[in-house]
Amino acid sequence: MQSRRNFIKQTALITAGSITLGASTLNANSNSGAKMKTEPIVNLTPKAKENFIAFLKTTDLPVGYSDPEFISNYINFAFDESLEKSGIDRQSAVLLIMVSLVASGGENEFEHMVNAGLNLQIDPSVLKETLYHTTPYVGVGKMAQFIRVLNLVFAKRGVELKQSGSQTTTRQNRHEKGLQAQIDIFGEGMKKYKSTFAPDMAHFTDFLSANCFGDYYTRTGLNLSFRELLTFAILASLGGVESQLKGHIAGNLNMQNDRAKLIAVITLLVPYIGYPRSLNALNAINEITPYKEEK
Repeated sequence: MQSRRNFIKQTALITAGSITLGASTLNANSNSGAKMKTEPIVNLTPKAKENFIAFLKTTDLPVGYSDPEFISNYINFAFDESLEKSGIDRQSAVLLIMVSLVASGGENEFEHMVNAGLNLQIDPSVLKETLYHTTPYVGVGKMAQFIRVLNLVFAKRGVELKQSGSQTTTRQNRHEKGLQAQIDIFGEGMKKYKSTFAPDMAHFTDFLSANCFGDYYTRTGLNLSFRELLTFAILASLGGVESQLKGHIAGNLNMQNDRAKLIAVITLLVPYIGYPRSLNALNAINEITPYKEEK
């Protein structure tokens, strides 16, 4: 009976929205619950410290998160070596890292990057649009988690967005407009793409044109070239999608995102996606656009 009463009591606490753990109470509806003491990250290189402060306005992280040795290694590599070697500007870097973290499942770091984007004066509508762009590649289940995080950060920072939205297509023209975006990126061959599918699978080409490209690539807030670069970052971060990755490497080249820019993106993302996915992406780049000796 005693154990049953304890179970009922615990269930009531959870239902009420809080779980009591020892002397502390964590809100079950928040990401982290109780506030924790912060302390400065030590042993940072000058450039890592400079960039990290520019992104997050502090060198403090919660004690429960900031294992000193791990966090200094991470910050020194991500905010000094890889960021500096990539040559990518800070605002673009935030957007590329954001979509990479969605694809690879880095919810905590994604929250930091949304804050970084706001700190770096990126328009909040661009941050949201960047997140929307990942939807057809990672699926709505994963996206729902990150939309929630982004909206919580916006609410905490007092950010309010206009409700007009960024959709430019209608139910009637989304297929046509999406197919045109595919043609702009991949070439005239997209007009015959449907014929390469078996009849019982051909509806997927309609989905791609109307949904993936019509619903997302045609939205305002990001130009087509940068959207295609984001897609490259998403696919490289997902891993195991080399066929699609190669297709979008070719698409990026058509959008004037050359070999050097694609390598720069992987240079930026290696701390977030790890070496196996990074090296696979580099192999795909080499296959589609081989290195040429400068004369």
